[in-house]
Amino acid sequence: MFAKLVFNVLAFTFFILMFLNLVRKNDSNYIYLLVLQFIGISVSFLELMLNITFGVIIKILICILSIIIPLIILLIEYKKNINITEILNLFKAEVLIKFKKYETAEKCLLNTIQKYPQSKEAHKKLAEIYEEQDKIEEAIREYEFSIESDYDEKIYLKIGSLYEKNGRNEQAKIIFENILKESPDNYEASMALGNVLYNTDEFKYALQVYSRILNYYPEKYEIYYALGMTYTMLNDFKKAKENYQRAAEINSILYHAKYALGQLNLMYEDYDEAIKYFEECIDSEEVDAKAYYYLARIAILRGEQDKAVSYANMAIEINHRIYHKIVKDNIFITIIDKINKPDKGDSEPQVKKKKKTNSDIKELISEEHLEKMTKISGKLKNDDIHMIENIKARNEDTEEKNRN
Repeated sequence: MFAKLVFNVLAFTFFILMFLNLVRKNDSNYIYLLVLQFIGISVSFLELMLNITFGVIIKILICILSIIIPLIILLIEYKKNINITEILNLFKAEVLIKFKKYETAEKCLLNTIQKYPQSKEAHKKLAEIYEEQDKIEEAIREYEFSIESDYDEKIYLKIGSLYEKNGRNEQAKIIFENILKESPDNYEASMALGNVLYNTDEFKYALQVYSRILNYYPEKYEIYYALGMTYTMLNDFKKAKENYQRAAEINSILYHAKYALGQLNLMYEDYDEAIKYFEECIDSEEVDAKAYYYLARIAILRGEQDKAVSYANMAIEINHRIYHKIVKDNIFITIIDKINKPDKGDSEPQVKKKKKTNSDIKELISEEHLEKMTKISGKLKNDDIHMIENIKARNEDTEEKNRN
């Protein structure tokens, strides 16, 4: 009996609080909540007056209607400083987003913002919809609204990424640098800043950023791989190789690191090592035509023409566009007649198309640079390459001494 009395007192207290919110905020949505509470309280009061006991299911329903729902609403309103209408609209928008009904969700959120212009959650959800639809500027605007008064590192990072995506690299750089001033160990901000610096050819600054975050995350293969690409662009192939190898050691299925190692070993005429890495590439899930192309080149250099033809044809079978690259490469001139020319009806390569990300673009730039340097090094002796590296190292030492 005492427990039932306490329950009714609590339920009645929540009912009064909800009624006061209705009067204070003049929001009709509270009426629906009050009706639900009234039903729960009435059933509970009836049980108390008639001295009867309802089943477990009815008791659970009474508890949900009278106490649990009002308690959750009050806690959310207090913690998030939002109203019940906002809560209901945000919930509705979340459901619509899950079912990819973006237009309806957008209208729902815009109505919420019209009534509650300072609703941070509504602005944030709207930004997520715009981001999904590639409306970058609109997404940036809404994310900025959502953190107008409160600093939110995750959203700030998202804004920086959208700036970068829209080509506003300087603004993105400022945001990532500001995040790192507050949180030097922020992995996402460090990698994002390094990416911006890489894409704007600020390779030495990018090295500093990657090296600094490596102190916090020494087992992250992505950092070693990023360092490998950056050293590649600075023509420091020795350090590039070291970092690619470390990345491949940590992540044994890392295709692009192995591909770069194949290119680097080819540059130094270490054909056995190059073959090893290119063969690992063609055994991976991300197999593409370029690994077969390089295996064909090595086979020609070793005088294995039949093997070269086989590799070249395999490359064309995977991606027929590489045929034009093979034709332009003079090294294949002796076997060009034996290589299968793709049919004119072939319009698309067999590899699946996917949207290029910033990482894909970085990899492409690095691979093309390595390919260019491999062709240049093919005209040099190995001793010449080592001599160039020694001169480069001496120049760097001189620069360091001058700075000191």
